[in-house]
Amino acid sequence: MNTIYLDNAATTPIDNDVIDTITKVMKEIYGNPSSTHQLGRKAKAVVEGARKSIAKHFNVSAGEVVFTAGGSEADNLILRNAVVNLNVKRIIISNIEHHAVLHTVEALEKEFDIVVEYVNLDEKGNIDYQHLVELLRTAETKTLVSLMHINNELGNLLDIRKVSDICIENNALFHSDTVQTIGHYKIDLQQIPIDFITASAHKFHGPKGVGFAIIKKGFGIQPILIGGEQERGARAGTENVHNIAGMHKALDIAIANLERDKKYITELKSYFIDRLKTIVPQIQFNGHSDDPDKSSYIIVNARFPKELPMLLFNLDLKGIAASGGSACQSGSAQGSHVLNAILPESEVQKTSVRFSFSKYITKKDLDYTLGVLKEWV
Repeated sequence: MNTIYLDNAATTPIDNDVIDTITKVMKEIYGNPSSTHQLGRKAKAVVEGARKSIAKHFNVSAGEVVFTAGGSEADNLILRNAVVNLNVKRIIISNIEHHAVLHTVEALEKEFDIVVEYVNLDEKGNIDYQHLVELLRTAETKTLVSLMHINNELGNLLDIRKVSDICIENNALFHSDTVQTIGHYKIDLQQIPIDFITASAHKFHGPKGVGFAIIKKGFGIQPILIGGEQERGARAGTENVHNIAGMHKALDIAIANLERDKKYITELKSYFIDRLKTIVPQIQFNGHSDDPDKSSYIIVNARFPKELPMLLFNLDLKGIAASGGSACQSGSAQGSHVLNAILPESEVQKTSVRFSFSKYITKKDLDYTLGVLKEWV
């Protein structure tokens, strides 16, 4: 039985060309980038070549790119530096941020006694921009705003230009978790001057265990991993050369084919939503996941009209991989913190499933999935 993989917001299959790149580097370029001999210099060239190329995609300098083990580490590096190194005393976030932000901010609040405030959300999970303005206008200390560009469960798109403008007007720093964005949307950091963004390669058909942070020039970085001067002193540890090369290749492929892939996947998403509405007339969609203009083109978060505790399990038995968004589906006693934050309890108890697409999915895959759903709902 072939697997129909509809969990691409969690992670993506690695492109074959990326696997070839990783394999070649593992076989041929095995030196330590910190070594001064020829093999070390070759490894260093791979790392720095990737850094320069990635920087160019975002219209920043190479010195603003720091390689990490993924998005969570990048978020941690930025948030901790904001408090420890940049004298931030107040952080504004929302209740539906990724746990890499939420839990890190909670830890910083306990450790450094900073002020943490939460911007209001509407029933769709949208940020209340006016409330953000009000929070910033009352700020008496240095403030960082941390709001994700694309919510990983709902797919909601934040107006990052608007938030950037608000932060600049109020002399606040702006960090955006862009893990769901990179490789799917273009970001020019000269046009939209966000201070800090993050990426994880496995979200755009690259390898797991590697990502990067972009940190605006001039801020300086204190490492959270101690033990070496790698990454210009920002992160100790020998660079993950083959995975950095793989990430570089994956991002090049994603950006080169971005518009083509976006058009193809957007059509799949629209097709899936239309057919799902026909099969389940009472279906609802969490956040703006059914709106092509207000949500990521890869995410559909569908809320079924009743509790279906075995739905994900039975999808899995039929070879369909998707993610749950309620307690009975996620295996968590608390369920989705995102849905808990925006839905009334009566709606949270209904079964929600996040389907997320990629360029490898076909209409035939979706027809099969819809047929299985029809059997169970």
